[in-house]
This record gives sequence, structure tokens and C-alpha cells, in this order.
Amino acid sequence: MRIMIKGGVWKNTEDEILKAAVMKYGKNQWARISSLLVRKSAKQCKARWYEWLDPSIKKTEWTREEDEKLLHLAKLMPTQWRTIAPIVGRTPSQCLERYEKLLDAACAKDENYEPGDDPRKLRPGEIDPNPESKPARPDPVDMDEDEKEMLSEARARLANTRGKKAKRKAREKQLEEARRLASLQKRRELKAAGIDIRQRKRREGELIIMLKSPLKRSRLQAFMMLLMKIGQLN
Repeated sequence: MRIMIKGGVWKNTEDEILKAAVMKYGKNQWARISSLLVRKSAKQCKARWYEWLDPSIKKTEWTREEDEKLLHLAKLMPTQWRTIAPIVGRTPSQCLERYEKLLDAACAKDENYEPGDDPRKLRPGEIDPNPESKPARPDPVDMDEDEKEMLSEARARLANTRGKKAKRKAREKQLEEARRLASLQKRRELKAAGIDIRQRKRREGELIIMLKSPLKRSRLQAFMMLLMKIGQLN
């Protein structure tokens, strides 16, 4: 049995599928969206959107005013980046990365500062714990079979503009039309036999039978038996 580990660096293809899926399904169906991406979970898709792909995310250079506001808020609310982020107008990951960069710059100016191994930097072989806030990796020239299959399935599903609800309504409409035609055909057959059946709003299930041509009692009884076999008309 093949085991697929979800996560890791995002690729351009995955970003494009995610953006198209959000446009089609909205921002509340992450499980459905993640079903298009074999290597990503619903939680990772949501984080990728709100940490990087959301068009409202500001990706321009930080201004001096933003830096000052960030340092002030970080002093008032240490490590509360999700609270600080909307005040500054950036994502939590952007605020954390910028704050660490400002600290590094301040330490570099300190004459007594001795640079050592930075624990925040990834060592060879380590995996980025927060790839959702990083730029996507370019797609390889030759995609593997899993990626080709994922891309093909995503294109087919996203191109299907008729959802399950629309298909169900179409089927119900077809069944209703079939019932109407069957009822019409029965009425025509009875009318051709000399019996005109009309339904009035008197009592539930009550029918008014009009004889267009004189019939004997035995023939009338025969037609009534026929009606009982056909069933009550709607």
C-alpha cells in the first residue's frame, strides 16, 4: 500500500489549482478544495490562501512607519503575531519574519555581538516548517505521473460548471416531464374511447366523468374497471 505524505514546498501548479478552486468553491470548502491536491491537506490549503495567495495580502517593501509600528506592537504584545498582523496590515508570518530581520539588523550593528549558528536557518536535509508563507517552487520540466494525473483531474472537475445540485434539478425536471407526457397519453386514449375525464377542485381524488357518446351500462362498467387498473390519474 502506497503512503502519501502531505505537505512540503508548494509548486506553481498547486498554487494555480488552489486559486481556481477557491474561485469555484469559495473559502469555506477546504476539504473539497484539498481533494484536488494529492499532496496537500485542507488545513494546508487554507493556510496557503490566507498566508500567501489571498489578493488582499500586501507584498510590497516594508516602510519605516510599518517597521516602527511593528516594533512598538511587538513590545506591547510579545509573540502575539495574529493580533498584531491586522493592525500592521500584514500576515502573521510576514510580521514574524520582518521582526526577526529587524532584530538581526540591530544585532549586526552591536559591536559586542558575536554571530553564531542561527537556529532559525534550515540545515541541509531539514524541511521548512512553514512553507505556506513562502514563494512557490517552479514546476519541473518533466512532471511525474502523480502530478500529471492530479492536474488532469483538477482541470476536468473545475471545468464542470454544473454541480450536483444543478444535475439533480435537471433529473427532477426530466422525470416531471415524463410523468406529464404519460398522463397526457392516458387522457388521449380514454378520450378516443369516448370517455372524457376532467378533474375539478371538489374533493381529493374526485373525478367528473362525461360520456360523449351513449354507452350501455356494461361498457361503462368495463371502462371503470380499466380505470381501476390504470390507477388514479394525477
